[in-house]
Amino acid sequence: MKTYVLKSPEIKREYYLIDAMGKPLGRVASKAAHILMGKHKPTYTSHLDNGDFVIIINADKFLLTGRKPKNKIYYHYSGYVGGMNATPFKEMMAKKPLFPMERAIKGMLPHNKLAKRMIKKLFLYQGSEHDFKKVSLKTIEI
Repeated sequence: MKTYVLKSPEIKREYYLIDAMGKPLGRVASKAAHILMGKHKPTYTSHLDNGDFVIIINADKFLLTGRKPKNKIYYHYSGYVGGMNATPFKEMMAKKPLFPMERAIKGMLPHNKLAKRMIKKLFLYQGSEHDFKKVSLKTIEI
């Protein structure tokens, strides 16, 4: 038996649609990261970006369970002394409503150069309208 290794010209990409309305943030993010990496395909290769495109509608209408809406804090450190910024979840949702979803998905991708290519195939929309009307979409239920 020989192991099949996928080559770059053989990659075929599809488009997946996820509706995040009323769904837990982590469930949506893990499913999206799984598709972006290409782990749902039998030809998954860890050193290639063979994942598919993911379109998430209603990306600002997800749920957080338990005490997370009150206690969740997003940290950013500039690298300078005293450069730590902490933003509570409610403030972040008021300023950038798509940031929590993007941050959750990005955190579930591999932490290397491939992740930059993978995250470019993610499209987040606040409402139920999106720009991919002419493309055949596969809907994913969570």
